Amino acid sequence: MPPAFPERAAWGTAPSLRAWQQQALEAYFGSDGRQPGPRDFLTVATPGAGKTTFALRLARELLERRIVQAITIVCPTEHLKRQWAEAASRVGIKIDPEFQNAQGKAGKDFDGIAVTYATVAARPPLHRNRTEARKTLVVFDEVHHAGDGLSWGDAVREAFEPATRRLSLSGTPFRTDINPIPFVQYEEGPDGIRRSRADYTYGYGPALADGVVRPVIFMAYAGEMRWRTRAGDEITATLGEPLTQDQTAQAWRAALDPKGDWIQQVIAAADRRLTELRRAIPDAGGLVIATDHETARAYAKMLRAVCGQGATIVLSDDPGASKKIKQFADSEDRWMVAVRMVSEGVDIPRLAVGVYATSTSTPLFFAQAIGRFVRARRRGETASVFLPSVPTLMGHAAEMETERDHVLDRPVREDGLDDDLLAEANRSRDTPDDLGEEFAFETVEASATFDRVLYDGGEFGMQAAPGSAEEEEFLGIPGLLEPDQVSQLLRKRQAQQIANERKRKTGDPREDRTAAEDLHALRKELNGLVGAWSHRTGQPHGVIHNELRRTCGGPPLAEASGKEVRERIAKIRDWAAKRRG
Repeated sequence: MPPAFPERAAWGTAPSLRAWQQQALEAYFGSDGRQPGPRDFLTVATPGAGKTTFALRLARELLERRIVQAITIVCPTEHLKRQWAEAASRVGIKIDPEFQNAQGKAGKDFDGIAVTYATVAARPPLHRNRTEARKTLVVFDEVHHAGDGLSWGDAVREAFEPATRRLSLSGTPFRTDINPIPFVQYEEGPDGIRRSRADYTYGYGPALADGVVRPVIFMAYAGEMRWRTRAGDEITATLGEPLTQDQTAQAWRAALDPKGDWIQQVIAAADRRLTELRRAIPDAGGLVIATDHETARAYAKMLRAVCGQGATIVLSDDPGASKKIKQFADSEDRWMVAVRMVSEGVDIPRLAVGVYATSTSTPLFFAQAIGRFVRARRRGETASVFLPSVPTLMGHAAEMETERDHVLDRPVREDGLDDDLLAEANRSRDTPDDLGEEFAFETVEASATFDRVLYDGGEFGMQAAPGSAEEEEFLGIPGLLEPDQVSQLLRKRQAQQIANERKRKTGDPREDRTAAEDLHALRKELNGLVGAWSHRTGQPHGVIHNELRRTCGGPPLAEASGKEVRERIAKIRDWAAKRRG
């Protein structure tokens, strides 16, 4: 089906509805459009697909049918309140984004209000009274926030239990905790685990196939890091090689440190990529997602030195943040630097290049952050995201097209260890923010190496120095290509890299290097076996990779030949067979 059906939307909503939006409306009102619709409806659609347009179309229909008389929109942030109000005004719905609990009632000139989850949690009885006074549609934007804590969930349930209709929206419905999300239905599967049930789902994969979202190319950078501990010891490690979790965390922190060269080299590479994209997309913009205010300002200075232009800095405690975001969205400026502020729900369609320079590694935050770059305006646009070659982030990038549900229950292993809790603990230790004072250190040196490209489940490229011809081959991918053309070009460039390396290394004992696709499949198989072994033994992935390399010999996985990867696969299968015996 095409991305849009013409002449299906109410006047002013949009020139047309996309196919998924029309299908979701039919799921709500029935194929004949005459059903009154359910009281609760959960729509899961990938960021950039048009959830706001769908919700406002549904709201307009419910108002015109007099099923509801008022609308309450609940958002995660202050900025999103104003964004919803502006979008609603374009379709003839008047929403007050400045409503405060002290007012008690909304103005008579408005059809409804937009509030944050925190505002509702502050005075749930007030919002319950408002909901009971008029037949109300409540729209929960990014509804997983209603499960951020038991107090928030309880407040949302108390305030909006009397609502006539409730529409829950999410681009990333999964959570890493087990707090139930109010008004979301859970179903028990054959394994006895309860999972959230969406009434309509439109994932990244189908959206990409429809041309509704852009394909994302992930540019991963490794490099050598050296840092000094509080005890005065100097430690050296290579990001991108199998490391212990503590080593990965400290090397990651060194990479993001503005005092080192790694982040400067990556920002310079990202700016070169942005220049290439702006040949075809003149207003393409870039976003650096930073960990804290201090590093955000340091990154902005780097950008000015690289491209000669200042960057817009958006900080979460800046009262003018919303205005800055809107000004950047409407301009043709090159770069914005933000601390979490634009990780979710903020609409800047021209963002096409990102630098993931934050230590936050949860799958929810990663998906929300990448969602800022996927909104398509015309066919052929691609987005590029630069990130450290860290196992956690590589895993998230490889799972971009995976559909997830919110899991309410978790299986308990026979040995008493919970797999999900163990994985979450490992993730936490991979996160520099969680290291604490015990790992306080000073970055001595941090240099970057172009590691590989991740795209459509595949890995392309081989390690190269920043500024080298090999790196430029991937940074210079044209900005307007269809997804299959991107895959073809990446395969072609990787094959050329391999051929060039063979010429340079005549007599290399590792002449049996397989074709790119076969090598990727072998790496994927090995990583899957390492993941399974990690679940069985509780050992971190990096420890297992290091032991395989020590036992079998050979270079790091990123440089290993097909023969060397097969030997490691055979070894880990041998371990598993002996354990079963």
